[in-house]
Amino acid sequence: MLTLNELTYRLGPRLLIDNASIVLPNGARCGLVGRNGCGKSTLFRLLLGEIAAESGTFGLPRGAKMGHVAQEAPGGPINLLDYVLAADTERTALLHEAETATDATRIADIQTRLYDIGAHAAPARAAAILAGLGFSAEDQARPCSDFSGGWRMRVALAAMLFLEPDMLLLDEPTNYLDIEGAIWLKSHLKRYPNTLLIVSHDKDFLNEVCDNILHLDRGKMTLYRGNYATFAKERAEKQMQLEKEAGKVEAQREHLRAFIDRFKAKASKAKQAQSRVKQLEKLGPVVTFAHEESAKLYLPSPEKELAPPIVSMDKASIGYGDRTVLRGLDLFISNDDRIGLLGQNGNGKSTLVKFIAGRLEPQSGSVVRSAKMKVAYFAQHQLDELSENDTPYILVRRKMPQAGEAQVRSKAAQLGFGADKAETQIAKLSGGEKARLLLGLAAFDGPHLLILDEPTNHLDIPMREALVEALAEYKGAVIIVSHDRAILDASCDRLLLVADGQVKTFDGDLDDYEALIVSGRSSSDDTPREAGKNSTAENRAAKAERRANLKPLKDKAGLLEAQIEKYQTLLGRIDIALTAPDIFSKYPAKAAQLTKDRANLVKHIEQTEELWLGVMAEIEAG
Repeated sequence: MLTLNELTYRLGPRLLIDNASIVLPNGARCGLVGRNGCGKSTLFRLLLGEIAAESGTFGLPRGAKMGHVAQEAPGGPINLLDYVLAADTERTALLHEAETATDATRIADIQTRLYDIGAHAAPARAAAILAGLGFSAEDQARPCSDFSGGWRMRVALAAMLFLEPDMLLLDEPTNYLDIEGAIWLKSHLKRYPNTLLIVSHDKDFLNEVCDNILHLDRGKMTLYRGNYATFAKERAEKQMQLEKEAGKVEAQREHLRAFIDRFKAKASKAKQAQSRVKQLEKLGPVVTFAHEESAKLYLPSPEKELAPPIVSMDKASIGYGDRTVLRGLDLFISNDDRIGLLGQNGNGKSTLVKFIAGRLEPQSGSVVRSAKMKVAYFAQHQLDELSENDTPYILVRRKMPQAGEAQVRSKAAQLGFGADKAETQIAKLSGGEKARLLLGLAAFDGPHLLILDEPTNHLDIPMREALVEALAEYKGAVIIVSHDRAILDASCDRLLLVADGQVKTFDGDLDDYEALIVSGRSSSDDTPREAGKNSTAENRAAKAERRANLKPLKDKAGLLEAQIEKYQTLLGRIDIALTAPDIFSKYPAKAAQLTKDRANLVKHIEQTEELWLGVMAEIEAG
């Protein structure tokens, strides 16, 4: 178990950890949560011995080992599999000694220990972890230096998962993962045999993985049993209880004050008044939760709505030079689409969004983009490209070179950088503040299409919720690439799967996709039970399971119906446009494009109706 005993730490004048005493039981999967800057990373550094506490102690049981993922990505000529295996230093040393040992007793001891630690099964276990994090068998044989920093951080994570220390510290472990890797990691950590302490702002991840939540707020630590949803509910209930108690105490205080004010000058009541003064002094303050300022994010909508489609593709192939990444693209993007992109990193999601945004032209086939379409693109790598000496004010001023001082400062404040933050250098902003600034700058001019590539990295939970609210209010089209299920669930009504060089509509929701990833594309339905073998209880359970299975199918049918209705609305608009007088004689190019768009829409409607009929058949069969 992890024990903190009256632990205190200051950073300059700030008291980050105030007399914290916590006992985290063995085998706990604990999420460490709190607002950005509250001290979560500081606690990790204390536990790892990188900094010293002002007072207090902490520790693990004798002989227990603590592990964490190093911030420096592995490199060099060592291949991925060997790097992960090398994390187990005992196994490496024993195997090396086994090659040179000559004493029979020592050889026997070595082999016994190798058997006890599962040394001979280790390569298969390491390979399975690497595969879960997105590395093929061919990748695992390549040197670490062949991979980018993000992929090498996955290798470092794989090494720690393979080592299985008694206590594993993970700081935002999904930040370098795609949604497939995040789904696999979530499933893997549910089975982790030892203690976990995880910093994460992903509510879905915390709900699925954690059975304890450690909340750090203004230096105070509180341990809650249960997942994040349980923590949020208990904290809200405690807040209501404290506010109710504070209201009672304040009412009592006002009553005492009124009595004192009324009778303090009367000799006959002086004794009673003095008694009330003492009671008032004993009341003291009631401790309540500090009201945190709600996070806000503003994404301006386009000034003028464009006629759909804003992007239309016809059998387009795209890539770089002679290399084709995606082929046969036949997509239709409306002016109010909300699209989530699924697929492993490296499958072409970034290539697709660059193509949609007009940064790439097709190698073959065709694409038509609305001539007046404004596109905003946000990607995490842009955070590293910000000049450390710039400030939010300077960056907004560059967007508004002709505007007055008051207008610039008002716009900076609208992005979340008021007078206290507008002149702060980028180097001194937190990762979340930089992300909020970039999001605001990306959507500065009210784009018709907003492309967000992993927008939630570095954002704490309130800011993620603010992003969901801002996207709900934003009136343009949105395309999102994210490992955060919550934002995809809340903000997307279409899912596209980028895989095997193609882009297809994913027929299902994120629950279906997660099940597909976790099961390794296998289905328990492949092995039906033999007839006559079920007991009555089993029959009832099977019927209940079938009823439960109907809900996602009905949800899927509803989604497809909504898509069909949307396509039919667009088809009606095109038909109205084609009936305009002289459109074919005066505007032949526009008429030809509308005719092609109409044919594409009809094809999309037919395909979606086929999917809907298939789902309805499944519902009827169930």
